[in-house]
Amino acid sequence: MVISRIEALIAGHGMEEALKRAVAYTEAGVSGIMIHSKQKEPDEILEFIKKYKESGVEGASAMPIIVVPTSYNSITEAELCEAGVSVCIYANQLLRAAYPAMNAVAESIL
Repeated sequence: MVISRIEALIAGHGMEEALKRAVAYTEAGVSGIMIHSKQKEPDEILEFIKKYKESGVEGASAMPIIVVPTSYNSITEAELCEAGVSVCIYANQLLRAAYPAMNAVAESIL
């Protein structure tokens, strides 16, 4: 599988650029689209999914969408799935939760 990782929203290039990239990757034959956002609310991701799925590009309506909801953690996995997300990757949550404990142990050793 080839998953296209779209960083346009994080890089500040906007929704139009993110959609342009998603369409190009879809037309090139990718197996899935991974979309990122650093916004605290899921609105940007939800807007992308809706616009992409409704773009009319062949394959877009059935394309797996992958998200990494690290910063927009107010939405549930069920809500993301309802919006059209196929895979949620929880990449940093466990590390972020473990850091305070590791820091406390390191301070106690010192």
